[in-house]
Amino acid sequence: MHYVTAKGILSAKNGMNLYRGCQHGCIYCDSRSECYHMDHDFEDIEVKENALVLLEDALRRKRRLCMIGTGSMSDPYMPLENKLQYTRKALELIHRYGFGATLITKSDRILRDLDLLKAINDKTKCVVQMTMTTYDEELCCKLEPGVCTTKARFEALKVLGDAGIPTVVWLCPILPFINDTPENINGILDYCEEAQVKGIICFGMGVTLRAGNREYFYRQLDRHFPGLKTEYIRRYGDAYMLDSPRSRELMGLFHRRCQSAGILHDNDRIFQYLSQFEEKTMPQMSLF
Repeated sequence: MHYVTAKGILSAKNGMNLYRGCQHGCIYCDSRSECYHMDHDFEDIEVKENALVLLEDALRRKRRLCMIGTGSMSDPYMPLENKLQYTRKALELIHRYGFGATLITKSDRILRDLDLLKAINDKTKCVVQMTMTTYDEELCCKLEPGVCTTKARFEALKVLGDAGIPTVVWLCPILPFINDTPENINGILDYCEEAQVKGIICFGMGVTLRAGNREYFYRQLDRHFPGLKTEYIRRYGDAYMLDSPRSRELMGLFHRRCQSAGILHDNDRIFQYLSQFEEKTMPQMSLF
């Protein structure tokens, strides 16, 4: 871990990353890609030491309330968040200034901040987005070794739902010849139905690989799935998008299940929902 002084914190679309790099060790992580110009080891987490000062200043200056997002490039609930609590302090600022929030994570550690998530959602809108890749707990430990398993995420989604906090699941990536099975998709969708998630984001049944994350992914294939790298290279070469051979079948299953369960499965509609700020009116007490 090392500290840097950042020049800004919010993107043009009001997203932020309090950290750069990640401790979760997911074997497919696109954030390792060279195009992001990370000039330090991915596991050597860059902490923006002035992030909270920058955030408060940005929130004060905004003319309109909006949704503030985090988690797109670095999970806000890595283990070091236990000590630093940057994410919790950012949520406190978001709540204090009346903004909405949406967070993307793979960790049930988010339940630590349930009080703040509820407080924000009571005033405006707070949406938790949770990534799920595999229903198989043993496989999950290989694909995402530094984070809680899918079942723990499912339990967290249920707690969030019971608290009235809307949830969205990212169904990705689906790795060819690893988790691209109807059993896996059905298992994840069973969890989503039971947890009553609002929507599921899915860009297709496959994975993207770029320079930087491709090399790391292939090293992990050699470690956990000997011989599979050869099949990937033979079939996909240096392609960016690696579609599962079962993509059409699995996407049909995905859409049918979501339609039947009343779960949003149109990515554009979900992203519109995530970006739309809502101000809730508090019920007024009668004078009589």
